[in-house]
Amino acid sequence: MNDGVPSMVDDAEAPGRPRKAPTAFRTISEVAEDLQIPQHVLRFWETKFPQLKPLKRGGGRRYYRPEDIALLRRIGDLLYTQGYTIKGVQRLLRDNGAELPEAEPAVEAAEEPEAALPEAGHSALKRAIAELEALAAELRALAAVQHGA
Repeated sequence: MNDGVPSMVDDAEAPGRPRKAPTAFRTISEVAEDLQIPQHVLRFWETKFPQLKPLKRGGGRRYYRPEDIALLRRIGDLLYTQGYTIKGVQRLLRDNGAELPEAEPAVEAAEEPEAALPEAGHSALKRAIAELEALAAELRALAAVQHGA
């Protein structure tokens, strides 16, 4: 019986579970496992991002299309890796339509932890540190003035 969901293909890498074809629809449990994002978070994101519209079958079962999964993967990257807020990702989706900007290429991990940050995160971190150092200098100057007065 074919209800619009493409058939599965065997996968030698996952002997317990056959792997579906790349164009196959996936259930919420499969998507949650593949993306390592809890099911309740995926359902929550559906309420926050109207661009996510999984196909719903009888009993409310969700089937995610490959483009839904790609969007979920990108949203997860923006939220968890690049530090965007939900409002920030919503704004990106609104401004860029359903197309989100490409992910920053991952930087190879080096001896220093900050080398593992994507370039955008690295420069944002440097700016934040510079701002904090400037604020600390101002506070020290104010403290010196108060102690000297």
